[in-house]
Amino acid sequence: MRRYIEKANTLLEALPYIKKFYGKTIVVKYGGNAMVDAGLKRSFADDITLLKYIGINPVIVHGGGPQIGKVMEKMGLESRFYRGMRITDDETMDVVEMVLVGKVNKEIVNLINRAGGKAIGLSGKDGNMILARKITFVEEKEGLPPEIIDIGKVGEVEEFNPEILEVLDQSGFIPIIAPVGVDREGVTYNLNADIVAAEVAMGLKAEKLIFLTDTEGVKGKDGQLMKSLKPEEIEQMVKNGEITGGMIPKVEWGVRAVQSGVEKVHIIDGRIPHSLILELFTDAGIGTEIVR
Repeated sequence: MRRYIEKANTLLEALPYIKKFYGKTIVVKYGGNAMVDAGLKRSFADDITLLKYIGINPVIVHGGGPQIGKVMEKMGLESRFYRGMRITDDETMDVVEMVLVGKVNKEIVNLINRAGGKAIGLSGKDGNMILARKITFVEEKEGLPPEIIDIGKVGEVEEFNPEILEVLDQSGFIPIIAPVGVDREGVTYNLNADIVAAEVAMGLKAEKLIFLTDTEGVKGKDGQLMKSLKPEEIEQMVKNGEITGGMIPKVEWGVRAVQSGVEKVHIIDGRIPHSLILELFTDAGIGTEIVR
């Protein structure tokens, strides 16, 4: 009987959060080990399906870097990066689109549908959802003229059109978005999934933006998890070198999101089964939240 009472108490702990988030949109950036481990993939699909059934509207933006790398290796193509971004020539762009849109996206759709949800796969091309523009970098070296660095078909979001997502939401579908966009001339671009997730969250005026990662969250100098951070604290931690690597775009775009109206941004450990449920519906939570 005690075990059943504990289960009842767990449900009651979740009740205020379910009421608070009912009818709200939550954007999830899905990546890392949670996309690779079979058990974690199933638990993620269960979590997303549960959110939809209790009246929350999840929107998923996924990555797929490791999967792209494996296919390129099999095809005898070299993966090259600049500032953490994949250098994307025409041949690489074909592989990126094939893997993200044709393989990874449909696997996620299938998992959620098998869990009882109604998922539908999209890329930024569908419904003119994401208008992209090319990214270029300029390197300045002392005593030399500035050098323009061209990394190919790598883009950023110029414009986000939420119309297709609003239509799908009204029909009870769960959108799964691959980070591929197109410019005004019809050229396809590879986009950073963290940035796309943030742009989608801002465009939809989402209640929350959640990044699933392969780390507990943001840690301080002492290695302890920072449970809550404000924009000015994040800026200082980046300057001090406490936040580095792939965490930088997550926190920087997380800050942009909360400053643009997203209520909270969460960076959580996707290696923990049912991490979404633990973060959203328990008092303690499990990761780092970015607040205004």
